Amino acid sequence: MTAATTTNHWVLTLVCADGPGIVHDVSGAVVAARGNITESQQFASTDTGRFFMRLQIESPAERAEFEAALAPVIQRFDMTWTLDVVGRPLRTLVLASTAGHCVNDLLFRHRGGQLPVEIPLVLSNHGTLRDLVDFYDVPFEVLPVTDAASKAEFEKRVLRAVDEHDIELVVLARYMQILSPELCEALAGRCINIHHSFLPGFKGANPYRQAHARGVKLIGATAHFVTSDLDEGPIIEQNVVRVDHSRSPSELVAIGQDEESRTLTQAVKWFAESRVLLDGARTIIFR
Repeated sequence: MTAATTTNHWVLTLVCADGPGIVHDVSGAVVAARGNITESQQFASTDTGRFFMRLQIESPAERAEFEAALAPVIQRFDMTWTLDVVGRPLRTLVLASTAGHCVNDLLFRHRGGQLPVEIPLVLSNHGTLRDLVDFYDVPFEVLPVTDAASKAEFEKRVLRAVDEHDIELVVLARYMQILSPELCEALAGRCINIHHSFLPGFKGANPYRQAHARGVKLIGATAHFVTSDLDEGPIIEQNVVRVDHSRSPSELVAIGQDEESRTLTQAVKWFAESRVLLDGARTIIFR
């Protein structure tokens, strides 16, 4: 009686200049690694001339064998690539301030197994959410930000936490501080923010009261990568909901918070599943 063969389930992402033969050669490498493709998505950008691909593959091959089979194709097409295990929890640092809706949604779905992340720490500049985070049995740390010096200390702590916990993703769950250009650069491509979206847009204090006063008909939320350009990073997900004159400012706030939570959690889920690939100033999302 022979021992059962272990089957690994891999997720592979590939990015390179577009051209003929890519899919053919990648498929051949998968076969060489004794793999069976269970999910396949691809996109060729006419704007940037780049090719994007995401595969899920079942194979008894271990990582070293799989990488060896892929190596000639990766070199031939000068690919940027990642290979990971399907469903592996992504180590995620959550930054928070005083608003709890996004933090709660992330922790709730994480606890329920709906979000493939591991959250070793919630770091906040206020102590307001301690009870909420403690309820989910996640470590919570407070480092107040009151001036330029304390802001610099908070950002240093973020970078230390990234190193200490092998963080792969940083989520700004309504963390209400602008990150320095230096921190944005250090976290480039692995830091996601959420903000409200109004048509027209309102900035500054009490945006929902401004929206109510102007009779806004659409409100929503945008999740995007963090860059040094405030709220201008590549967009990952957006949602919108229709409202009317009957909604009070407090009702608009509740609706907006629901959209923010839903939108941020979806963006985090897609990122954790290797479904988000960067194409310059925009993203390719393989849903």
